[in-house]
Amino acid sequence: MSSSHSRSGPHDDSSLVRRLEETFYDDDFASIPDREFDVTEYGAVGDGETRCTDAIQSAIDAAADAGGGVVTVPEGTYRSGALFLASDVELHLDGGATLRAIQDDDAYPTTQTRVAGIEMEWPAALLTVSDCENVRITGEGTIDGNGEYWWRKFNDMRGEYEERGLRWAVDYDCERVRPLVVYDSTDVRLSEFTVKRQGFWAVTMTYSERVHVDGVTVRGNVGGYGPSTDGINTDSSRDVLVEHCDVDGNDDCLCIKAGRDADGLRVDRPTENVVYRHCVTREGGGLVTIGSETSGGVRNLEVYDIRGEGTNTGIRFKSAKVRGGLIENVWFHDLEMDGVRTVFEWNLNWHPDYSYPTIPEDVPESEYRDHWEVLTEPVEPPKRGVPEFRDITVTDLTATNTEGAVWDVTGYPEHPIADVRFENVTVDAPTVGAIEHATDWTMNDVTVRVTGSETNGESAEETLEQRNCRNVERPSVRRS
Repeated sequence: MSSSHSRSGPHDDSSLVRRLEETFYDDDFASIPDREFDVTEYGAVGDGETRCTDAIQSAIDAAADAGGGVVTVPEGTYRSGALFLASDVELHLDGGATLRAIQDDDAYPTTQTRVAGIEMEWPAALLTVSDCENVRITGEGTIDGNGEYWWRKFNDMRGEYEERGLRWAVDYDCERVRPLVVYDSTDVRLSEFTVKRQGFWAVTMTYSERVHVDGVTVRGNVGGYGPSTDGINTDSSRDVLVEHCDVDGNDDCLCIKAGRDADGLRVDRPTENVVYRHCVTREGGGLVTIGSETSGGVRNLEVYDIRGEGTNTGIRFKSAKVRGGLIENVWFHDLEMDGVRTVFEWNLNWHPDYSYPTIPEDVPESEYRDHWEVLTEPVEPPKRGVPEFRDITVTDLTATNTEGAVWDVTGYPEHPIADVRFENVTVDAPTVGAIEHATDWTMNDVTVRVTGSETNGESAEETLEQRNCRNVERPSVRRS
């Protein structure tokens, strides 16, 4: 295996982990001048009613004008619209402090950003770190996305759009405010706080370098279940460490992305040198997901010491035949799953209604949005759109109370999912599953204990179905 990882043992730190620790555990990382700016001294009132946007932004601007400092938010509930951090500034949320999003679209000015894999104009986040260096958001307080307004907005629009054949457009046309976005920034630390009720993705890092996320809690399912409420997403960024986080949402919990279709291939920025570790995932679409935005590629990813409790899927790959991208040198190890539906769901033809946009003929051009042209731009030549997943290792994984299959894998004949190694994997599940379009898979000490009623002889549930596979080993299967 061509890899930067040093693997003398399954629990030894890799060279990637050691390098990121040297960066992020240095006391000088994202250092902030020792000056304090209390938002209440600039007019912010934590009574849960007063609009505090201008007051909090004034405190941030004052800290920036002074050459940097710590903006403190004391106990209380502060209603705010979009806030913009600055270089050399820390926003510190004291325990008992809540920064709550105002449910008013006008409170979030439109900015240039990337949303779900394409560059476009979109409302600013509640907290935006854009084009900054040396920024911290810390403290035991809460960032409240107050997302029910945007959940209802999306659900209403989705029904209408699906009837018109525009399912692929609703995620972009329904402008849902994100709680926290790090965009085109370097040396950023996010630690200790809680994000709840996100209107869209909770924490997103895009086009950024050297970002440390430590001890962040995400509670997306407070007061309901919001659509697309991802947890912690790394998008076309490099040198990222996410650790000691606890994520509960209604979509992918820990996610890796890298651009969508023609626009993502144009940008061509990979996600690389990323570690997710020491985390718990609860409800959500995937314990850890790569995709569906894969156009820029993903490389040098290590995910370990993650426990999934009731998470819908374990390791999830999503892409489509127009995404493109090379995903390689990925290592998952020391994972525990309890109550997932599918352990390995690797679907590279994911969600066709969303992934392959075309504008219906009965939609008048007067209703077109600028980003529709970007979304429907064909990938040329078409073979650039076929994603390639290879060089993937899974070691030391256990899964109990699995509700469905162990493997649900669909690759492409042009690029079979290749060079995959499983070692020391034990799964209890009602069925083994199926693999399509794969090549060169090894399974060493891999056991599936099939749960359910006894049968005479080998049943379909006890068979790993292979379609268009070459040199794919089988697990040891026995009745539990």
